[in-house]
Amino acid sequence: MIDVEVRGDIEYAIRQLKKKLQIDGIKRELKRREYYEKPSVRKRRKSAEALRKLRKFNRMKNNY
Repeated sequence: MIDVEVRGDIEYAIRQLKKKLQIDGIKRELKRREYYEKPSVRKRRKSAEALRKLRKFNRMKNNY
């Protein structure tokens, strides 16, 4: 559950909500579920995500 406290400026509250949705990954998940994804495409996407995560981890590991 995401809570955003509104103290007057509604535009600021909307920006805060969008930021929290992006951090939690909800926005990406909604975009992904907008259309049906074939199992083979899902498998390729998950494998690419895992590879991307692994590369990022290795980059972070090498920097420290």
